[in-house]
Amino acid sequence: MEEALWTYRTTYRTPTQETPYLLVYGVETVLPLERQIPLLRLAIQEGLTDEENARLCLEELEALDEKRLEDQQSLECYQARLSRSFNKRVHLRSFQVGDQVLVVKRPIITSRQYRGKFSAKWDVGWTIYCTRGILKWRLQDS
Repeated sequence: MEEALWTYRTTYRTPTQETPYLLVYGVETVLPLERQIPLLRLAIQEGLTDEENARLCLEELEALDEKRLEDQQSLECYQARLSRSFNKRVHLRSFQVGDQVLVVKRPIITSRQYRGKFSAKWDVGWTIYCTRGILKWRLQDS
C-alpha cells in the first residue's frame, strides 16, 4: 500500500502539471536511490551552511504560494477545456406530453434474467403523460 501511495503522490497530474507532493510540501521528492548516487541538486543542498539552507527554504515557501496560484489557474483552464469539449456533444432536447421516448434499463428495474452483453439497453414504448418542470416527466407504458 505504501508503494501505491508513494506512486500517486509523486506522479505528475495533467490539470496542475505538478505532483501532489510538490503542491503540499513545496519541494520535489528525493528518491532513496538519489541519496546514494550524488546528484547536482543534492550536492548543492549539502554544500550550504545552516543559515543559507534556512534562507533558501523560506524563499521556496514564499514561492510556493505563487506556484499554487499558477496551478489553480492551470486547473481552471483545464476544466474549462473539458467543459467545452463535453458541451459540444450535448444537445438540448425538449419533450411534450404525448411524445414517445426510450427508457434506459437499469439493473434495479430489470428482471433477474441476464441475457448477456448483447441484450437491449433501452426499453421501448413509453409515453410522456405529464411534465413536472424542465427535466422531469411522468411516463406510462404504452
